[in-house]
This record gives sequence, C-alpha cells and structure tokens, in this order.
Amino acid sequence: MLERLEDLVGEYEAVEAELADPAVLSDQARLRAASKRHKDLSPIVQAYRRYLARQADLEAARELLAEASGDERTLAREEVHAAEEELAELEEQLKVLLIPADPDDGRNVIVEIRGAEGGEEANLFARDLFQMYQAYAARMGWPVEVLSTDVSDLGGFNQVVFLVKGDNAWSHLKFEGGTHRVQRVPVTESSGRIHTSAATVLVLPEADEVEVDIDPNDLQIDVYRASGPGGQGVNTTDSAVRITHKPTGITVAMQDERSQLQNRARAMTVLRARLLRAKQDEQAAAMSAERRAQVGGGGRGEKIRTYNYKENRVSDHRIGLTLYKLQLILAGDLDEVVESLMAAERARQLAAPEA
Repeated sequence: MLERLEDLVGEYEAVEAELADPAVLSDQARLRAASKRHKDLSPIVQAYRRYLARQADLEAARELLAEASGDERTLAREEVHAAEEELAELEEQLKVLLIPADPDDGRNVIVEIRGAEGGEEANLFARDLFQMYQAYAARMGWPVEVLSTDVSDLGGFNQVVFLVKGDNAWSHLKFEGGTHRVQRVPVTESSGRIHTSAATVLVLPEADEVEVDIDPNDLQIDVYRASGPGGQGVNTTDSAVRITHKPTGITVAMQDERSQLQNRARAMTVLRARLLRAKQDEQAAAMSAERRAQVGGGGRGEKIRTYNYKENRVSDHRIGLTLYKLQLILAGDLDEVVESLMAAERARQLAAPEA
C-alpha cells in the first residue's frame, strides 16, 4: 500500500506541475482532465502526508520513551499510544481512499421510472417514486429536469424520465436501479384488500457528446404528432421525435416539448447515456442487458426494495436493511438508506482480494 501511495504522490506532484504549465492552461480539455485528477488525488495525498508526519512523531516519541524517566516517561508513553491510535485510523482511512473510484462519479444522472406489474396501481407508485427522488434531490441541492412523461389514466406515470444534476448525484443514486415493490390498498380497490405492485427504476450516467461517437448514418429519426394532454400546439404539430440507434436497436422517444428541436436534443441526451452504459458494459446488445441487470422483467420476485404502507416499513433486500419510517422516506429522507448502501459497497470493495 505504501508503494502505491508513493506513486500517487509522484503523480500528484506531476499534475500540480501541469496545472502551472501555460500550454495546459491554454488547452481546456487538458486543463479539465488535470484539474479533475488533482481533485481526485488531493484527499489521498493529504491523508498520506498526515500519516507520514504522525509516523515521524511516533518514532520521536519512542526514542524519548527509551531515554526518559519519571513524568517525562509517562508523557512519552501517552504520546506513543496516541500516535499509534491515530496511525491505525489513518491507515484505515487510506485503505478506503485507495478504493478505485467509480468512473461515473461526478456525472449527472438520468433516471427512468416505469409502472410495471400491477396495472394502474403500479403507475401511481411510479409517480410516488418520482416525487420521492424529486424531494431527495431538493434536499441534496440537485436541480431536476424532467425530460419525458407518459401520464396514465389516473394521474400516475406509465413512464417518466428525468435528469438529476450534481457532482455527487451518481454516487448516491446509482443504487436505486432495480424493481421497487409496494404493498398497500390501491385507490382502485373497493374492498380494502392490500395489493402488491411494482415499478422499475433505471439509473444511467449522463454522457458528454465527446465520449460517445454517434454516426448520424446509424440513426433513424422519426417525427410524429404528440399524443395525450398538452398545451396549445403540442398535439397539432409534428413535434414528437423518436430516435432509433440502428446498430443496437435502442429507441428513445420524446414529445413533451413544443419544439421538435428540443425533443430531439432531449432524446439524444438519453440515447448518449444508454450508449455510454452499453460501452462500459462491453455488450453489443446495449441497453437490453443493462435493463435486465437492473430491472429484470419488472416482476415482484426481482425486487430490490419493498415499501409496506400498513407496517410503515421500507426494506432494502440487498443489504437486509429495514426502516419503519416509510412516509419520511417517500418524502425524500433517503439518507439512511443510501448511506447504508454506500457503506455496504465500501465493505465489499475492502474485502475483495487485490488484483
């Protein structure tokens, strides 16, 4: 570990030199890359330098202890003990900091929620999940931009796609992908029986244009008249856009905006995100494989989390977490859930054997 840290210190110093180089300062792409790497390395290097300084303190205290007597020896022994404790804490901190960063950390996030098993009740639950994430984003200070909505008959969502903007949005929301199950009495149920329904959540990192090379010849772009409720002009012009990426079969449709250009831009944003994930997964089938991994078929048996209204309970089945504060969680208080998932991921990474 110490050899690796020394290598990172060397890289950090080289990056600092780059940031002072006029040639780098005049090249926006190189400057962005160097600035990001400097930001990533800074906490590791600072912690390592504290570790080295405390290690020097420990050696000095041990030398003093070997020669001291009386009160001076007691003070030296206390200093040795304090330095040993702090070094152990710093070593654990460095182990966590050395966990490879998620390549998507720092990206904005595209979230797609669909009503799945359970008919109209599933669509109403999809709306509840959207409102939960919207409230969580507001608490975290992340702006939310709704890209597309398909409203169901009772005001739920057949599908809603939205963009969450924030430096730490991906690291907190990436765990939300999967099938979410709800157990409650639906508004459509007259006899008061509890039903089980499900909605699927797909979470994707937003891709920059330069990261995903899309050949215009690979795109089939169809325009058509928007359907469903809308403002004046929405349903009377061919403003809706459907883009199909022919090599992968990925299709994205947008119709919420009046302008065909706006709908096309939004569709391309989602398409790039899906192609980036396909590229990361190295799968020619693109989103079909990632969708199966995250949301499966939308069945209740593939759930990652259950929301039980009668018991005021939320259970995340991946880590065995159960909290009895459903209404608070649905109001956007996801901190305990997300932090537990992040801690479980760190524990898995620390327990994994080094390559």
